[in-house]
Amino acid sequence: MPGTTFEKHPMYDLKRPPRSSAYSLAFRVYRLEFKVCSLEFKVYSYEFRVYSLKSNAYGLRLKACSLLLLFLIFTHFNATAQHSRLINEPVDISGDFRDFSNTIFFADSLAAFDAATGSGKIKWKRNEPFAAHNFNNSMLSYKRSFSNEFPAIEYAQDPVLPFSIEFTSPCTVRIRANTGSQGPATGTSLMLTGEPGKDASWKHSKISGGHQYTGAYGSVTIYENPWKILIRDASGKILTQTRSQADGKASYTPTLPFSFVRRASDYSRSVAAVFSISPDEKIFGCGESFTRLDKNGQKLVLWTHDPNGVETQTMYKPIPFYMSSRGYGMFMHTTAPITCDFGATYGESNAMQIGDENLDLFVFLGEPKDILDAYTDLTGKASMPPLWSFGLWMSRITYFSEEDGRNVAAKLRQNRIPSDVIHFDTGWFETDWRCDYRFAPSRFKDPEGMIADLKKQGFRTSLWQLPYFVPKNDLYPEIVAKGLAVKNGNGTLPYEDAVLDFSNENTVKWYEDKIAGLLKLGVSAIKVDFGEAAPLSGVYASGRTGFYEHNLYPLRYNKIVADLTRKMTGDNIIWARSTWAGSQRYPIHWGGDAETTNKGMEAQLRGGLSLGLSGFTFWSHDIGGFTMKTPEDLYRRWLPMGLLASHTRTHGQAPKEPWEYGEDFQDYFRKAVEMKYRLMPYIYTQSKIASEKGLPMVRALLVEFPGDPGAWMVDNEYMLGSEILVAPLFETGKTRNVYLPKGQWTDYQTGKTYGSGWHEIAAGELDVVMLVREGAVLPQVKVAQSTGEIDWANIELRNFSNAASAKVPLFLPGQDSVKAVTLVKKGGKYVVGTDPFVGKVKWAIR
Repeated sequence: MPGTTFEKHPMYDLKRPPRSSAYSLAFRVYRLEFKVCSLEFKVYSYEFRVYSLKSNAYGLRLKACSLLLLFLIFTHFNATAQHSRLINEPVDISGDFRDFSNTIFFADSLAAFDAATGSGKIKWKRNEPFAAHNFNNSMLSYKRSFSNEFPAIEYAQDPVLPFSIEFTSPCTVRIRANTGSQGPATGTSLMLTGEPGKDASWKHSKISGGHQYTGAYGSVTIYENPWKILIRDASGKILTQTRSQADGKASYTPTLPFSFVRRASDYSRSVAAVFSISPDEKIFGCGESFTRLDKNGQKLVLWTHDPNGVETQTMYKPIPFYMSSRGYGMFMHTTAPITCDFGATYGESNAMQIGDENLDLFVFLGEPKDILDAYTDLTGKASMPPLWSFGLWMSRITYFSEEDGRNVAAKLRQNRIPSDVIHFDTGWFETDWRCDYRFAPSRFKDPEGMIADLKKQGFRTSLWQLPYFVPKNDLYPEIVAKGLAVKNGNGTLPYEDAVLDFSNENTVKWYEDKIAGLLKLGVSAIKVDFGEAAPLSGVYASGRTGFYEHNLYPLRYNKIVADLTRKMTGDNIIWARSTWAGSQRYPIHWGGDAETTNKGMEAQLRGGLSLGLSGFTFWSHDIGGFTMKTPEDLYRRWLPMGLLASHTRTHGQAPKEPWEYGEDFQDYFRKAVEMKYRLMPYIYTQSKIASEKGLPMVRALLVEFPGDPGAWMVDNEYMLGSEILVAPLFETGKTRNVYLPKGQWTDYQTGKTYGSGWHEIAAGELDVVMLVREGAVLPQVKVAQSTGEIDWANIELRNFSNAASAKVPLFLPGQDSVKAVTLVKKGGKYVVGTDPFVGKVKWAIR
């Protein structure tokens, strides 16, 4: 049978019975691999022998044996192939390291090394997985194996392959290793802002058995035999180190060391970069992950996916970056699928199982702010979105007509509810969801006029679209005929839909023309929805398959729309759902289709905090949840959490408009929105500061308080910028238990003060606990109906400081940089000391 591999298993080497007068018919069924409709199942080393007495019934005996063979195959298939692969199901690389047909190569020793260049070679020892057995218990283990290639002289038993270590900043180390004779593909990486530079501040010294490089943030030691990389901080404390086969000897449980796998199916390879995890270590990041914020003990599959909610392990926004409480972070520079096993399989092992055939790993040293700054120096920082984007985006799924849009805008102004954006979701086409980039003529008589009129009222217009085209779409034949969609290996479409191939220059030009037409009408923002389902089986114009293009698809998608919008309007803005590393350069991203439940609210926040710990400054979400009409109590509690963020949108199943809930709720809604508009100078300034440092606006406490052990354990509170702590109410009620980091804190709504530690705190007029850090001074303005109407010439400084002096960072529209206003205490009152805005701003202090 073509493609069939044979592998005899020693346990079935049975003794043959005496011949006497009997004939024997022996059947050996070795390992067979069947692939039927992409469903793979395996029959392992079945061997059986059928003996029969001498007779003429050879045919009967053969039929009996055939039936037995089919029975065994069916039994194994039924037991091992219960799970069928679904379209776009996340690709878990870890299974390849457990497949008995594959070969695993363990990093063994440093075969050569040039200390001046950091280049050398690693010797990799060949091993294979097997079933270790003891007292009725089997466990996956690894054993030494030997060359199976012919001729043996042409292929290395234990390959010696390139390895290098580089230093790209005072706190950044780059580790690279090849698993084959071909190195990584050349060319510009979309994930990086440019080729990383070289940093000469690290100094080399030869040590016994290896080499050591020392810099301002720590040291990196490379041992020769066994090969090992050990990373320390500036005080000499070990932060982490690679794990070798010898490191597993302390346990009866077999563990995977630093290695790479070679698949028997096609000889492709993937790397397992395995490092140590220390006691009480905590790990954060990997994108918008909705599970527990500390990832230690979890297994995360980094594969862009539409989970249709926020209470799952899969992610719209996986990012191949994380940071540790021990003072380091790691960026896996690849677009291949990754499985991060953070001590889930074995407590001491951080096993980054990376689909790429070559390892490119950046390690950052320092505290969280240092690490985020260094990581976003590599992959890019978010430039400031336009001021209007910081206002309220009013939306539902969906406004269907020009009349809908005009009515919502009119009621917002009539009811004095500040707002800046009207968003039209899936229903602005002639057929709901069928994206053709044209306003429905039957329901939008004058879309350009509508957009212009809304702008005069202080509203920008945002439009939904997606990159998938159903066969009924009028654009479908053109997309297929011009070869603009992703194809299979046989030249057909992988899905029923046509998925735009953004690695194709012709597709990009076609798509830009469609989006440009909308921007020319006056549209201010494009919702870059979906993007998580680029076909794994697809062959892209880039020459690569979906194995490498799938995760890159959101980054391409984000970049195209953001670059075009900036070129045509001057604003760096999109409203996107899917991401990969580097997508933070193209704000803004929102949190997907949250369940309209208390748990959905809680998971949504965890996702935002996790994304912020992955290099994203700007993040928003659908206030009240997406999936159903929001109960009023939940809406009241969720609303402040959505407003106390850089960007704010109400969206989801109708209704979302506050007047649909009655006058009392409308009044509450207005007060909540007014709070954000009043705080706009603080939010705008903090956003500018955060964007320059790669910091999140919705910020986990650990970022601001890395020296406070309690801050590393809290995932249901956050800092808005550096000065305001927000504790949402996730259940019905008016109080909640709140952890406060070191220092004094003042309730923004009630004026009550609290010390550090745990407190049961009641919410104020708005259903949220909101406290201000001691020493802060919050710049505020009078409420306006849109950001374009804010009076920036009159600013109130609300002082929460008792010190002799205090600094107020401030970034005003039209300014190039953040400037500091100084308050000083004179005669028991505070007055403005240093004023960089002399003559431009009138100050009020309270």
